[in-house]
Amino acid sequence: MSDMQTLEKTDTAYFAWDKRWQTEEGRADWVKPADDVAALIVSLQQTGPVRALDLGCGVGRHALAFARAGFDTHAVDMAEAGLAELRKNAGAEGLTITAQPAPMTDLPFEDNSFDYVLSFNVIYHGDPQIVKSAISEIARVLKPGGTYQGTMLSKRNGNFGLGTEVARDTFVRDGDDDKDHPHFYCNAAELVELFGGFELRSLEDKLHRKPGSWHWHMIAELLE
Repeated sequence: MSDMQTLEKTDTAYFAWDKRWQTEEGRADWVKPADDVAALIVSLQQTGPVRALDLGCGVGRHALAFARAGFDTHAVDMAEAGLAELRKNAGAEGLTITAQPAPMTDLPFEDNSFDYVLSFNVIYHGDPQIVKSAISEIARVLKPGGTYQGTMLSKRNGNFGLGTEVARDTFVRDGDDDKDHPHFYCNAAELVELFGGFELRSLEDKLHRKPGSWHWHMIAELLE
């Protein structure tokens, strides 16, 4: 298998998202911060200055919320259309956000850079090695004791097992706009193992908008 064929089966979600972010209809469901993210932002405001990273920011719903809360806000994504929308909206509100393209497996930041990293509906877009690499990068850029918040796909999700298994627990459904790139699924024990360098503060299997769309929602602290 060529390098390009391998890439096409492991780390290509941003192509589909870039297309989605180019239309108002595609952005419509991704402008309001998730409730649990909004709640954690309020909590973190009480701790003092916060340097925050929105990893896989999309159109920037969470990065904008960080900046409104007074955080030193950074955002990365590989979908240029999302970054452009974020920059436009940040400018309209007079918010300072550093937004740049970067893959989740190679973040352009020094070690121990952030108090808080969020990656919402992002790092499960890949095979197990991609997922592990992304988690390793999150741990690298977080300060010891820093907070990570994110989601993972649950094996209770109705799409688990559908399509072609391109790697362990990783499926692609050709012809499905939302699933024609890799999605990795895990159970609670596997999630805990993946985040072995973290202390879990909360973990909940939550249903998203679509029927059967179970996702793990987690908050964890990087072990010192």
